[in-house]
Amino acid sequence: MSSRTPRPPSIPGSAMVTAQASRRSVLRALGLGSLALSSGSLLAACGGDSGGGPASGEGATVKFGINEAQGSGPAYDRLKAMADAYAKETGTEVSLNAVDHNTFQESINTYLQGTPDDVFTWFAGFRMAQFAESGLITDLSDVWPIDGLDDAFKQASTAPDGKQYFVPVSYYPWAVFYRKSVFEKNGWAAPETKDDFFALMDDMQGKNITPFAFGDKDGWPAMGTFDILNMRLNGFDFHMALMAGDEAWDGDEVKLVFETWRDLLPYHQADPLGRTWQEAATSMGNGDCGMYLLGTFVVDAIADVGDDLDFFTFPALDDTIGADALDAPIDGFCVAAAGQNQDAAKEMVKWLGSAAAADAANNGADAPFIAANSEASTSTYTDLQKKSVEVVSAASNIAQFMDRDTNADFANTVMVPSIQEFLKNPDDIDGLTSSIQQQANSILG
Repeated sequence: MSSRTPRPPSIPGSAMVTAQASRRSVLRALGLGSLALSSGSLLAACGGDSGGGPASGEGATVKFGINEAQGSGPAYDRLKAMADAYAKETGTEVSLNAVDHNTFQESINTYLQGTPDDVFTWFAGFRMAQFAESGLITDLSDVWPIDGLDDAFKQASTAPDGKQYFVPVSYYPWAVFYRKSVFEKNGWAAPETKDDFFALMDDMQGKNITPFAFGDKDGWPAMGTFDILNMRLNGFDFHMALMAGDEAWDGDEVKLVFETWRDLLPYHQADPLGRTWQEAATSMGNGDCGMYLLGTFVVDAIADVGDDLDFFTFPALDDTIGADALDAPIDGFCVAAAGQNQDAAKEMVKWLGSAAAADAANNGADAPFIAANSEASTSTYTDLQKKSVEVVSAASNIAQFMDRDTNADFANTVMVPSIQEFLKNPDDIDGLTSSIQQQANSILG
């Protein structure tokens, strides 16, 4: 089959639910500090005032802010390759501003309210909608439709006002990753039921292998564990309502999530707050740990064993709810409203959503991403990525990830420290959930 054979829709229609938070929820969140200045380091845009000028071609300039530091690995290499390809194809001068991922996210509000780059990397979901409602990003409705990006991706790029503010480039599922050779050596198989799952973890421990690699020094990785447990125990609709502030954080449902997580902690690496996600990935890659719940970007940290990786979706914990929901964040690009060259930015961002851009990215890095554009080549895809496309396409419900599905202040200032406190002291669940709810009342209303 040709590498350009059209693929099925890459994300189910339910993705629009996660991308289009209710207007009430977004406005409520915006009114309560979502644009407070970050305490993180400010992002400085490259170069001077780019002025107006032509939209593309010789004499045109565009500033491109990316959330990967130079030399950080395949993620940086892909974005750099896209910038280089666009400059070569159009003759436009592209000024690249590469910033490490955490600094970029922590400083995004001050960045957008200052002198931002014209085009910048960002995410679908509540995070995009907040910036749209606050006027910090540019309406890109005239950029759409984009060949190869289907209606589901358009919905994921749409804010509550019905306009598009985002151009997707890639997506990735969160799942339980493992090394095929380690499973084969030990006679293990991907679990299909809750009983299978616990039997597998017990057998791993019996063979002196820690079942789950785990690192939360960065603050956000453990959010993925909360997300999947909440969706498995309480269902997708409850999870999204909780993210929007329409369900109680101190209710029995959330307490059940933390109680279940507490029971699972002995199967995880100890002291996760001292370990980055890359270090946790290395523990799974070298065989010290049997599994790792993370996104497919795990390959970026252990590319040397990438061909040996496989994954399964987290099994059902309640048969009445099932296992058809998962996190599958969509990455892409926005145009900063305060950017100096709007026309050039729109020309570039439309190209960034094209099959040509995805191909340039994947040909320029050791590890390819899963392209949002259905016309992009899949020739560089690993078996892991081909499976990812199938799994995401088959999912009934897709969430974007906690820090993309809820208010940014709540995610960063409440949930990061709350989850980390839970990991240090998992026994005070009543106190934990009460504290979260009190803060949710202040931020989410």
